[in-house]
Amino acid sequence: MSNELIIPQQIDLLRQKIPAEVRLIAVSKQVSVSAIRIAYDCGIRDFAENRLQEAIAKQEQLQDLSDICWHFIGHIQSKKARKVLEHFSWIHSLDSLKLAKKLNNLALELSISPQVLLQVKILPDPNKYGWEVSELVAALPQLNSCDHLNIQGLMAILPLGLTSEQILAAFTQTRKVAETIQQQQWSNLTMNQLSMGMSGDYLLAIKAGATMVRLGTVIFGQRAI
Repeated sequence: MSNELIIPQQIDLLRQKIPAEVRLIAVSKQVSVSAIRIAYDCGIRDFAENRLQEAIAKQEQLQDLSDICWHFIGHIQSKKARKVLEHFSWIHSLDSLKLAKKLNNLALELSISPQVLLQVKILPDPNKYGWEVSELVAALPQLNSCDHLNIQGLMAILPLGLTSEQILAAFTQTRKVAETIQQQQWSNLTMNQLSMGMSGDYLLAIKAGATMVRLGTVIFGQRAI
């Protein structure tokens, strides 16, 4: 319960730091339904999960909060792709061309057009999924043909252990990649959204141009690993 008591004051502090035009997404993985309700009562409407079964269980208990916007931020296994599309409005973690084609075909079957971000690896990181920049550039023509996906921009998760200067540089580079893609004027690709920044580096992400920040610990407190 002690963590739940800090939620309103933490959200209030965040609103003083985060510009109104930046979308505050509360990462609610391993967070209780009661804590999500407290955040909702404080005005949060965007919540992110990375484990499908955990998320579905929470969504079932929160059906009365009909204006929540759910974001999926975890790696998507092919066998779970349909369920992710059925339960989430935003997908931040489209990390391969194979997955893009799978989601596009499923979106056609489901008659939906999900909001999607392309997960990029600006810096090498064997522990993260995502496109190397060169791979992403090579895949753009085929991504552009995925006309049942509403591709809105890029998502970045940085390696651990970087200095503030390295973090800012990496986020800035992510923005520049998005700007370069935008300048190419693809018919079905827009780069209006940059999902960058978590609890430890969100201010640097905002400085670099983030339009969405994904915050868990700074709202809900420490959780189990």
